[in-house]
Amino acid sequence: MKKIQMVDLKGQYNTIKTEIDNAVLNVLDSTAYINGPKVHEFQKNLEEYLNVKHVIPCANGTDALQIAMMGLGLQPGDEVITADFTFAATVEVIALLKLTPVLVDVNPDNFNINIEAVKKAITPKTKAIVPVHLFGQCANMEAIMEIAKEHNLYVIEDNAQAIGANYTYKDGKKVKTGTIGNVGATSFFPSKNLGCYGDGGAIFTNDDELAHTIRGIVNHGMYKRYHHDVVGVNSRLDSIQAAILDIKLKHLDKYNAARQYAADAYDAAFAGHDKIVTPVREGDRDNHVFHQYTLRVLNTDRDALVKYLNDNGIPCGVYYPIPLHKQKAYQDPRYKEEDFKVTNQLVKEVVSLPMHTELDDEQIEFITSTVINFLNKN
Repeated sequence: MKKIQMVDLKGQYNTIKTEIDNAVLNVLDSTAYINGPKVHEFQKNLEEYLNVKHVIPCANGTDALQIAMMGLGLQPGDEVITADFTFAATVEVIALLKLTPVLVDVNPDNFNINIEAVKKAITPKTKAIVPVHLFGQCANMEAIMEIAKEHNLYVIEDNAQAIGANYTYKDGKKVKTGTIGNVGATSFFPSKNLGCYGDGGAIFTNDDELAHTIRGIVNHGMYKRYHHDVVGVNSRLDSIQAAILDIKLKHLDKYNAARQYAADAYDAAFAGHDKIVTPVREGDRDNHVFHQYTLRVLNTDRDALVKYLNDNGIPCGVYYPIPLHKQKAYQDPRYKEEDFKVTNQLVKEVVSLPMHTELDDEQIEFITSTVINFLNKN
C-alpha cells in the first residue's frame, strides 16, 4: 500500500504533469507574469464553468472575502452574521474592516450555519450574512436569501471549500455555490478542490456595478493607471497560478467525483457503527464535494483516536478544535455559551480523515478498519 497522505498533491500533479509543466513554461516564455493573458483566460473559463457574469481573480481567499465586503461599502460598526464553527479567515476580515462580527451556532448534522440562529441574531445594525459552505456542502441558501430579502441584507458566500458544488432549489433548479448571494469568495489554496501551487483566490458576482468596484479595489483602486478612484489593495492572481488553475479547472468535476466516491466508501464502511456519525448529505449528490470528510465520534476520546491514527500512519485533522467565539481575538461579552451548544459539542467530536483525488480502495479499507478497531476497543 502506498503511503497515506491527508492531501496527495504530488500524486495529483503526476497525473497532469505534462499539462501543468507546459502551461507554466508557456507563461515563463511569455514573461507576462502579472495580469497577463493567462489570468484573463482563466477568468473567462471560470465564469463559463460557474455560469456567473463576473469572476475577479485575486491573491488569496482571505483577500477575496475582505475585498467583497469592501466592494459592498460596509461601514465600521455594521454587523455581519457568520458561523462560529469555521476557519478564522471568515471572521478575521470582518474584524479587520472594523465591522462587528456576530457569530452564531451551526447545525449538528451538516455543520453549516443554523437558519434559526441567523434570524435570532438580526438587529437594526445587521448589514450582511456570510454563510460558509463548510467542508464542501452547500449551506441552506434558499432560506438565507429569503431572510436577506426580508431584512434588506447582503449575502457574501464563503465558497472556499465548495467550488464545483451545486445548490438545488426546491423547484429543482441547480446553481453553482458562490454565485447565489450578492457576491461569493473562494480560495485556491493548494489543498482546495480547485487549488493552485501557491496562493490564489477569486470573487464572483452577477452585479455589474459591484464587479466594476471590485476590479478597482484589487488593483490599488485604479481603473486607469495612476488614477486611484477608490481605496484599494494589492491583490492579484499571478499568471503562473492562473495557468495551473486553468488546467486543473478542466479536471474539477472529475476531482469532485473522486472525492464523492471516496466518501461513499467511507460511508459504507462506517454504516451502522454506534460511535460514528458520518457526514449528512443534504439534497442531491452534487450538493457536497467533500473538501473534507468529517466524522463525529461519540462516547470516545477523540484526541486519543487522532493519536492512534497518526501512530498507524494515517494523517487526520481536527477542523476545528476551538470555536471562534472562544478565540482570544474574537471573544465578546455579548456571547452566551447556551447559544453555541452545537459548536461547543462538535469541537470535542469531529475528526477529518484523508480526503483527496488519489485515495484508493486499499487505503480507504485500511483507514476505516483502523478507525473501527480503535472505537471497538475504547
